[in-house]
Amino acid sequence: MMGNRGGKFHRDDKTLGKRRWASQHWICCDMHYKNMKHEAMGKGYTSLFFLDEVTALAAGHRPCFYCRKADAKSFIGGRKVNDFDRELHAQRLARHEAEVRNLPDGAMIEQDSLAYAVKGQHLLQWSHSQYGLAIPRASLMKARLLTPPLITAILARGYQPRWHPSATTGERA
Repeated sequence: MMGNRGGKFHRDDKTLGKRRWASQHWICCDMHYKNMKHEAMGKGYTSLFFLDEVTALAAGHRPCFYCRKADAKSFIGGRKVNDFDRELHAQRLARHEAEVRNLPDGAMIEQDSLAYAVKGQHLLQWSHSQYGLAIPRASLMKARLLTPPLITAILARGYQPRWHPSATTGERA
């Protein structure tokens, strides 16, 4: 999946500057929508790439209303997009702790500088290319919550994010 953070935050030489977002509207998009092509570092935006939607949600991105309209509507419910994104942005900038046993599937945590995704009774170790080692969820009591609380609550209400195949096939490192 891919996304952006509301605009361009790369330099003309296509290297990243200090800025990491251009607005509070951080979105997660389909990589292949109606065969549209785009430049990763275009004139008006900088694309980001995610292992899967679980990763994008942990980074504080929500489904895009252009290429994922049904998902976006389901995700934010009846809220106004600007209000939702404003609340979410404040949470992105804060640090959150959580009791691991209470987290829904699809939430991500950090423990000992490693990221894990909650899936059933396990925590799947995250990497840029796949999910790896599965450890029992019960082995951790509390951890730093990477997925913003607003998104964690949406997952708890039943939103089903898209997972990378390595999370479900058992083909983990």
